[in-house]
Order: sequence, then structure tokens, then C-alpha cells
Amino acid sequence: MLGKLATEVATDRPDLLAASVTAALAAWSGPVAVSEILVAPIDPELADTASFCARYDVGLDVSANCVVVAGKREGVTRYAACMVLATTRADVNTTVRRLLDVRKASFLPMAEAVELTGMEYGGITPIGLPPQWPVFVDAAVAAAPAVVIGSGIRASKIVLPGTALSGLPSAQVIDGLGLAVAQA
Repeated sequence: MLGKLATEVATDRPDLLAASVTAALAAWSGPVAVSEILVAPIDPELADTASFCARYDVGLDVSANCVVVAGKREGVTRYAACMVLATTRADVNTTVRRLLDVRKASFLPMAEAVELTGMEYGGITPIGLPPQWPVFVDAAVAAAPAVVIGSGIRASKIVLPGTALSGLPSAQVIDGLGLAVAQA
């Protein structure tokens, strides 16, 4: 258990996962046993990071956000997912732009992100994304013993070791992908 989350083995609760996440877990061959990937139901109205962390007593330092970005090169749109801790923001303008080899990278609009991923906004996760998309994982996320991420739907969260994310087939661990967020 992490904070106030009541976790169960994710493969035992496909009702708490997007269909693509369920399919990806059924074919799992990552660096951790699939039984180490847990899921917990949450109030879907509290799926956004700040609300979720406050309600379920989960630190921002163990919550990771998945942001979907895109850029164009020679008329071809290149997509990627970025996993960064909630205490940081993805360095889209420099690091992601360079990794995608595009002039400009930007966050995908909500409707397009939902359509392309088949997941609910606020629940997008790198597990079950289109296989051709690279998944850039900040080194701090990869090193976390446990991290909370989306499940593909707003009504649950996945808890897993960071190494599970760095072991995804299209994952690349990137030092400095997450930039510190200025505190007000």
C-alpha cells in the first residue's frame, strides 16, 4: 500500500485498466514480474495529480506524469511520451525536441492525445501506447522504488517500480528530462 491506495495486482483487475493497458500487461515481458504491477481504484474526479496526491496521501515525488508530445520533420509527425515526476516538468523545448529530431515539439492537445492513445485524459500511461512511439523516462522516475502513474482511465492509478517503465520496449532513460518546477 502507498498512501491511502488500496492496491491489487493489476492483471487481476482489468476493469480498472484501459483496454490497451490490459493487452500490454497480458503480453508483459518487462524487467519486473507482472505481479509487481499494482492498480488501485480512485475517485475519477481526483485523477489530476495535485488533487490525487492530496486526497490519497501520495507524495508528488512518487507520482509520475505521462505527457504526450509531438513534432514534425519533413511533413511527418513524430510522437513520444515523457514520464517525469510530478515535482518536475518535461523539458519539451530542448531535450524532447532534440530527441525527436524536430524543430519544435509541443504538448498534444487533449482531444488528439485521447484519440491517439485510446486512453482517458488524466489517465494516460506509457503502458499500452502505440509501439512505435518512444517513451522517454526521466532517470529519477526509472530509479524510483515505487511510482504512481495513470492506468489509461481516470478511475484508477498504477503503482510499480520505476524499472518497469525503463524496461518498456520503446523506453529510453533520459537524464534531465524533468526540470524542477519553480515554487511560488
